[in-house]
Amino acid sequence: MTALLRRLPGRENDRDERGFTLIELLVVVVIIGVLIAIAVPLYSNYKKGAANTSASSDVRGAISAVEQFYTANGNTYPKTKVGDKSQNVTLEPETGTGTNGTITVSEGNTISFKNNGSSYLICGQNTDGGTVYFYNSASSKSVSKSSQTTLAACITSGN
Repeated sequence: MTALLRRLPGRENDRDERGFTLIELLVVVVIIGVLIAIAVPLYSNYKKGAANTSASSDVRGAISAVEQFYTANGNTYPKTKVGDKSQNVTLEPETGTGTNGTITVSEGNTISFKNNGSSYLICGQNTDGGTVYFYNSASSKSVSKSSQTTLAACITSGN
């Protein structure tokens, strides 16, 4: 009778119904560990790059806001403003009268503006990315990476 049951279709020998061995499971766990070890640093680098791009983009947006302020306020630049993390920067006239402007700041970014009289300097940084970006209206044609490592040093040195 047992021999007959073993020959029935869909019925396999009990010895063939085994699970995975411990070695096979360990090999799978090691392979998953290696894949994670490769993926995590790559993800971290992508995230840091996105944060730096966000800071650079906010500096570009600040240029437009300052130029709009300049036009709306009789060709005068706003007074110097040191920004706070993740807070928009309100541009105010030096004289106290005129139209205010706003520099929109993305989450995690800080933007500072310095009035140099006939020109201006904008510095921006994302806390995650770490790179400081600047725009100097007297000498720059585009947003550049600063040689400084902090926003305060960028505003003080002019790059």
